[in-house]
Amino acid sequence: MSPLATVEDHLAHVLDAVRPLPAETVDTADARGRVLVEPAHAAIDLPPFDNSAMDGFAVRAADVAGATLAAPVRLTVAGDLPAGTAEDPPLSPGQAIRIMTGAPMPAMADAIVPFEDTLGGLADSLGEIAVTAAPVVGAHRRRRGEDTRRGDAVLAAGVRLGPLQLGALAAAGVARLTVSQRPRVVVVATGSELVPLGEPLRRGQIPESNGTMLAALAAEAGAFVVRRESVDDEGSALASLLAEVTTGEDAADAVVFSGGVSAGAYEVVRTTVSQMRFGGVAMQPGKPQGFGVAGRTLLFGLPGNPVSSAVSFEVFVRPALLAMQGATELRRRRLRLPAGAGWRTPPGRRQYLPIVIDRTDPAAWKAVPASSGGSHLAGRLGGAEAYAIVPAEVTAVSAGDLVDVMLLD
Repeated sequence: MSPLATVEDHLAHVLDAVRPLPAETVDTADARGRVLVEPAHAAIDLPPFDNSAMDGFAVRAADVAGATLAAPVRLTVAGDLPAGTAEDPPLSPGQAIRIMTGAPMPAMADAIVPFEDTLGGLADSLGEIAVTAAPVVGAHRRRRGEDTRRGDAVLAAGVRLGPLQLGALAAAGVARLTVSQRPRVVVVATGSELVPLGEPLRRGQIPESNGTMLAALAAEAGAFVVRRESVDDEGSALASLLAEVTTGEDAADAVVFSGGVSAGAYEVVRTTVSQMRFGGVAMQPGKPQGFGVAGRTLLFGLPGNPVSSAVSFEVFVRPALLAMQGATELRRRRLRLPAGAGWRTPPGRRQYLPIVIDRTDPAAWKAVPASSGGSHLAGRLGGAEAYAIVPAEVTAVSAGDLVDVMLLD
């Protein structure tokens, strides 16, 4: 029996075959989930002008230096500045300008007095106000460029763009971004027992579900799923499909097979795809794995059991898709949490156990198994929000033991 490869060795073999995808330029608004190929630099100062951080009054701090609730200082309101205005009204001694949050700071003012520090209130504050608290120079004033200066790098190359990153870029006036192309992925579920979702089942048949799951996982990793197919165990349909999707200008960047990679009698991927190498990896679930390259297309052979397929995608396929896009972070976020219950682990194999996180005590989250660990338990996989990763040398996890947890969200 051939020795099992380590997870690290198999992943290294996969990543050695990855080649970066070409870059393209897209609108910032359309770049969610994409990976920056070049640093993104601010097109404007942020903020682009001095402005008010509060609804209130722009004043000369010296005019109200002695203001208190017992001895308020009265000022005449000489103007009104809503957000979006381009006006810059003059401000003479003894005067104030009513101003809203985000409106440009008058050039002659050096502080903002919030409405809360005045008598009179908003409704009748265009005549005279009484200031009841003395502001310091610069109070509630946002300075031009205090966040970012024009030309500064807002985000580095290799960053995957989420909502917060896109918001920062938009605020800095960045309208277009250089990002990696999305990997073109084909998902192929294998097995004569598979029936399209929604069709009636006879004895021995099951709904095809892995294709749906793997296509969603690929899309979440930034890929564009160009095709999703289900083939039987006969072999000719798989051979024809493989030739079609791995040749020509429209060749896929990756093909992800589910099933047909183990040592059984009807392992169609193993017997049909000569470009792949098959073997065992010291992990549970996900021991049988296949990988190869056809032209420029990476070929991933994942086990057919749903949990095995999901785990294998997370450990091997997702990092490869992110590496194609130039991402600098290939791993999901991880925590270290105490186990909320004990469970058994397979000797000599790293375990990836679906878990839920018990948040009953906000100060002491716990990792609780979502299932008994069976690789076929697709229904219970739907309740998982993370995987507990248990080293191969550990033989059992007891309640309270600290475990590494890979978050799926």
